[in-house]
Order: sequence, then structure tokens, then C-alpha cells
Amino acid sequence: MSRRPPIPRDPQDKPIIWTVSISRLFDLFRDIMVEYDASADIEPIHLGFEEAAQVLRERLQTERCDAVIAAGSNGAYLRNRLPIPVVIAKASGFDVMQALARARKVSRQIAIVTYQETMPELLDFKTTFGFQVEQRTYVTEEDAKSQISELKAMGIQAIVGAGLITDLAEEAGLTGIFMYSAGSIRQAFDDAIEISRLTRLEASKGRQQPVGELRARHSIKDLRGDSELMQDVRQSIMLYARSPATVLLQGETGTGKELAAQAIHKESSRARQSFVAVNCGAIAESLLESELFGYEEGAFTGSRRGGHAGLFEAAHRGTLFLDEIGEMPLNLQTRLLRVLEEREVVRVGGVRPIPVDIRIISATHCDLEQRIREGRFRVDLFYRLAVLRLRLPALRERPEDLLALAQWSLKQACAAIGSRPHPNSQVEVAHCHDVLQQYSWPGNVRELRNVMERLALHLSAAPLQAITPNYLSKLLPELQAPISATITASAQATTTATTTATTGNNQVAATSVTTALSNDEDCLDNLMRKFNNNREEVARHLGISRTTLWRRLSSQKTFAKKKQ
Repeated sequence: MSRRPPIPRDPQDKPIIWTVSISRLFDLFRDIMVEYDASADIEPIHLGFEEAAQVLRERLQTERCDAVIAAGSNGAYLRNRLPIPVVIAKASGFDVMQALARARKVSRQIAIVTYQETMPELLDFKTTFGFQVEQRTYVTEEDAKSQISELKAMGIQAIVGAGLITDLAEEAGLTGIFMYSAGSIRQAFDDAIEISRLTRLEASKGRQQPVGELRARHSIKDLRGDSELMQDVRQSIMLYARSPATVLLQGETGTGKELAAQAIHKESSRARQSFVAVNCGAIAESLLESELFGYEEGAFTGSRRGGHAGLFEAAHRGTLFLDEIGEMPLNLQTRLLRVLEEREVVRVGGVRPIPVDIRIISATHCDLEQRIREGRFRVDLFYRLAVLRLRLPALRERPEDLLALAQWSLKQACAAIGSRPHPNSQVEVAHCHDVLQQYSWPGNVRELRNVMERLALHLSAAPLQAITPNYLSKLLPELQAPISATITASAQATTTATTTATTGNNQVAATSVTTALSNDEDCLDNLMRKFNNNREEVARHLGISRTTLWRRLSSQKTFAKKKQ
């Protein structure tokens, strides 16, 4: 992969960049960094996760660093914990295809394991390219080990993934195929140098700009759509941004709740301060408390010397976004309520209250009022979180936005993999409007973006291929399969419950919520049967993490016992 030559810089003006890795990516970073001697001072650091975060925070107190480069779960971990930009090195679509080709030479039984999210563009590899690809995701290292053990038991012999995954695969006696190329790492270096330049330019203008994952990366412009519903959403965001009150965002999976949260933050008076996001359903209950509240030294076995500041402290003077708030355990709900009332936190194992000035924005796709009736969510916390409420509409509720969103998503997907679509691609997508319109898009805008990424990947391999309705239907078979009646009924009931609750008709709302709950149970049961109890496939189909699916199934069993 060719790249632009590095721009010569004055030695005193060169950005300082640290690369952080504990896997074989460390060697790749070290090999490529010499190419950038003229444009940046780069230091490889062989650490990961909490140890890396602790060491880097300590060094930043006395040293300057403009950006950190990491990858995979290590990069995602550091983004939430460092006050400087963290650039995530990402494997391109071409990298993945090359890695899969190398894996195929080892065995016909291959798998790819990625951090948190699957790669939807690989779903039809079985039919298009004639070989099986098993996809799995992981959140923690233990989760990754579990996934690899399951894959080995299935007869998988070669696993494609990042450094952690390939190391664990080889420890299990399998072949690990590393999916990062030198070109992808060079792109990460280029991005880090550019981010450093922009950050320093902002500083020279006297603007304080939060960075890394502590910064809201999206604005109100990213909530795309000209429908009346989306215009109302944007108007509400502008209004809510003027208030310091808590906001509860409601909507189905994939409707853009985090985008809305970031937009509220960026339009508010806190825009120059930190924006910290945490998914309450993606972190194990045993870890969530220490992540949110932090801990003192010696609070538990394995705790770091000097303790650890939690996300409440990291969000001081800024905004804390609590995604999937309905998945928060009851004991932590009590502690969260105290933070909202007292505006102070006490670390795990500590006694000293630490004042915090934060705005809380929370989001959920579930019905919190129903959970209150089931005893799974505190009613006093609900009213503290829902001072302001905003519902994000499902994509099927605003069909007039579908075509423009599809065209924009395809353009962005092509750019992400370095592919240039042919000049007529946007017009050809417009000719496929009827095919796109007949599908109900249960995964909403996220699902639309995912299928456009799949289309972009195939077009990059066949640049002369015209985008026709028949081609689109063949490439995206889900567009021809109508959504199941149970899922549709569940979505409609949830929408009705939300709308009715807004009008204040509690009796009708309760009936709608009960119907939604019943349909949701049927939906999960049907999906588990459809996918032969494969939780990974069900979670991917619903667009949620395996942890969230496990909690939903557990809650369903608990509720069923109560009804008995």
C-alpha cells in the first residue's frame, strides 16, 4: 500500500507518539516507526490494559505525549482512561481478506474473532467465496479464551484476529493468523501525526479541546435525515443542550442514541470538557462498580498501587453517558442515585467523598417502567435520570430518509477501505430504492450502515459491477426475508408503550408494556430456536453484546419464575 511521503518538520515541532501493545503488534509498530523518524518522535511501549493506563498517566504528569497508538481491546480500554488522543489501528477490509486467504491455506475450518462487533460483510462469504467462516466476538481476555476453546471444540484449526487472539489461539494449539498489515499501521501513524498537529493548532489558538475517547467525536450534523421526525430530534437536542438536567434517551438498538448524547454534549456549555461513555451491559457486574467509582489501593486482590480513578472522576466538569442503563445491577443503581443527589463519589474501599461536577445522559432500548414494576429498576433513580426524555425514531418510521442514508453510508464505507466507487454508484443505489424500502430494518441505521459496508467490500473486489436490484438482493439476502411477526409485534408494542407513556395514559401504557414484554420473551425464544441456541449468532442478529443477551435471558427466566 503506497502512502504519502512524510512531511519534514522542525525537530522541536515534531509530535511525540507512544505505541502501546503487548502482542506481536509491538514488533510491527517497532519495524515501521523508523520510517517516521523525520516527522515524529515515536516510542514503543510494551504494556497493556490497566498496567499501561497506570504507567502512561504517571508519565504524562511530567512528560509530553501528543497521541497514543494501540489496537483492538487494548486500544478501546486506553481510550476511556487517558487524557490524550488514542488512535486505534484498524485492519482494512483488504487485510481481512488476505488473512482469510492465508487461513484457508491452513484449513477449510477457519474462524475470525474480533473485539465487541462482528464483521457483517463476511456473512455471505460461504456462498460467494465457497468456504466457511465462523465469526465470534469478545469483550475481555477471559471471554476471548472461552471463544477460542469453543471454536477448537468445533474443529476450527485456524483463527484470524488481532495480536491477543492469535497469541491465545497458538497457546490452544491452533494456527493464529494476524490480520494487520504494514499499510494499516502506516495509516495509524499518519492519523496520529495529523491529530497531533490539529490538537496543537487548537492549543495555539487558546482553545481547550478534550481528546481521545474523553471527547465527543460526533455532532448534531451526524444525526442525518431530513424527515420531520429527525428535524424534531435535532430541535430537541439543541433545546436540551441549554439545560444542565439529566437526559434519558430511548429507542431501539441502532437508532443513534450515543450520537444524540454526544450531540447534546457538543452543543452544551460543557463541550470543551470530557465526554465519557460506558456501556452498562457490556462490562461484567464485578468490574462495573470499580470502573464507575474507582477504587483505593488494597480495595481488593489485584488492585493497583495508588488506587484507580473511576469514570465519574474522569468525567468531572463534563458529561457521563451511561448506555444500556436498564442493565445496571440494583446495588449500583443505589450508588448512582447517591452520586446524583450528593454530587460526590466514594471509591471502592474508600471513605473519602470526592466532589464531581458532571451531567448524566443515559440511554436504553428497554422499557424502564416495566422493569420498575418487576423490581429490577429503582423508581427514584428513574425520575432522577428522566428529567428530560428524548425518543430516537426507528428507521422504518422515517422511510423518506432511507435512500439518502444508504447513499451516504456506501460512500463512507468505500472511503474507509480506500476504495473509490464508480461515478454512477449513487444513481444505481437510487434505482434499488424499492428493494431497500421493502425491508423493515430491525437493526435500524446501524444495520443499514453494516450492509453498505458489505456492499462496499464486494464492489472493491469487482469495481465494474453495477449495483442493480438483482445484485443487491443476491448480495444482501436479508432484504428478501421479511422480519418475523414476533419481532415486528414486539417493536410495534414497544413503540406504542413509549408513545402512550409520553401522553400520561398509565393504564393503556401498562397494557402495551405487558404486551411488549410477552412478545420480547417469544422473540428471544424463537430466535434461540432459529439459531440452534447459538448465543453468539442471536446477539449478532439483535445487534447487542453476548453479555447483554445473557442478562436478558437470565431476566426472562427470573420473571417466568415470579409469574409461576
